[in-house]
Amino acid sequence: MLRLGVQTFFKTQLQSRAMSSLLLSKGLIDGKWVSASSGEQFEVKNPANGQVIGSVPNMNAKDAQLAIDAAKRAFYSNEWSGLTAKQRSQLLKNWYHLIEKNTQEIAEIMTAESGKPINESKGEVVYGNSFMEWFAEEARRIYGEIVPAPVQNRELMVLKQPLGVAALITPWNFPLAMITRKAGAALAAGCTVVIKPAEDTPLTALAVAKLAQDAGIPKGVVNVVTTNKAAPIGDLFCKSPDVHGISFTGSTEVGKILYRQSADGVKKVSLELGGNAPFIVFDSANVEKAVEGAMASKFRNCGQTCVSANRFFVQEGIYDKFIEGLKARVESLKIGHGSSADTQIGPLINTMQYNKICGFVEDAVNKNCKVISGGKPLKDVGELFYAPTIISDIAPEAKIYNEEVFGPIVSIIKFKTEEEALKIANASQRGLAGYFFSEDIQQVFRVARRLEVGMVGVNEGLISAAEAPFGGVKESGIGREGCHHGIDEYTEIKYICLGNLKYN
Repeated sequence: MLRLGVQTFFKTQLQSRAMSSLLLSKGLIDGKWVSASSGEQFEVKNPANGQVIGSVPNMNAKDAQLAIDAAKRAFYSNEWSGLTAKQRSQLLKNWYHLIEKNTQEIAEIMTAESGKPINESKGEVVYGNSFMEWFAEEARRIYGEIVPAPVQNRELMVLKQPLGVAALITPWNFPLAMITRKAGAALAAGCTVVIKPAEDTPLTALAVAKLAQDAGIPKGVVNVVTTNKAAPIGDLFCKSPDVHGISFTGSTEVGKILYRQSADGVKKVSLELGGNAPFIVFDSANVEKAVEGAMASKFRNCGQTCVSANRFFVQEGIYDKFIEGLKARVESLKIGHGSSADTQIGPLINTMQYNKICGFVEDAVNKNCKVISGGKPLKDVGELFYAPTIISDIAPEAKIYNEEVFGPIVSIIKFKTEEEALKIANASQRGLAGYFFSEDIQQVFRVARRLEVGMVGVNEGLISAAEAPFGGVKESGIGREGCHHGIDEYTEIKYICLGNLKYN
């Protein structure tokens, strides 16, 4: 379907559901839909076929400053932070219900610009919207404390107050969920936000922002700056005294730059960075469940998720059985354009990512690793499609042994002992997520504690939920998103000492 021109696609599939109201071509600043001050635009293309979906403003630091100014006015005029927690909660619920109502339309936009299968896009809308629902409820539970005083004539109070303006920099692989997970928490706390979505997927962000506006959230509270020149805007966010918090999801390399740039202002920073997730299958595992978990963890969004299983360690006793089961499942995956309901694997997001995946496999082959399945481009499907691939006998010097693979490649390493698996798994400086399969309860508790990651999936390949804290250790980030801890990233703790009180 997406081989058709975009205009034809939208006319034949989307007009009846008012897609035109959510397919937007301008940024949002201070409640107004605006072009870039320079007049520049850039095209958004469908990675499945290279077709242009639309164009959006190519904004610069001047435009970003206008968005910061608008967010600052909205914050200090008390149009948002001055509302009661119940009022903010209700407006966030309005936003939640509008996203829910427009699930199909948002999913179609997401599939068109990201290439992910339509069923995955629908799933992301539901998943991402769960954060909006969660934080709408949590807005009324940002509690303070009364601390017992050391003397009789004092009362000690602790309040949680909103930071102010928060800058949210979101990635292309989850263009809705990463916005709702951040903006939901920030707005619940009473902050206002400036969102800079990824250049590959700005249309989903604009659609969601339109629904925030329709939900009655005041002007200037939610602003969206679109650009394909991210560095100057990121620099402004980090150095502006009017931005009080930065939340970024993306690569570790970029996260380190933002962290350094924020240092002079001692700015509050929340970073969800790259992963290199180990996936360990012990001899004690239920192999069928392990294969199912591997498929769920590895091939969602064509392997382009930060918590994708990256390094597969399989104990020698069940090594052959696991590979046999995994190979059968991988080779049955349906590959194609995301608009088809039966598609399970779509394209890689862009040429850079495609070339990186090709390079990983070529390097592995040159180092005598064994390609069990796949290992080749699928040019007959599209320019950015790559076959789901299984590689074994991984040499320690191979790139896929040491680096994060953001694509559909399973690299399998055989091990003998639990100690050996943990040593290799923990050798990475990344520590976002980790997975292991075992039916030995002693081993479950032992390994779960010893894996050096922020999140552990035990006999489970899908672990993210609004109720759970999301984040990593080592070079995989700072802070947590989701759950009640997510709001902490957007609040400051204030201590108030009331003295010279008389109770008698």
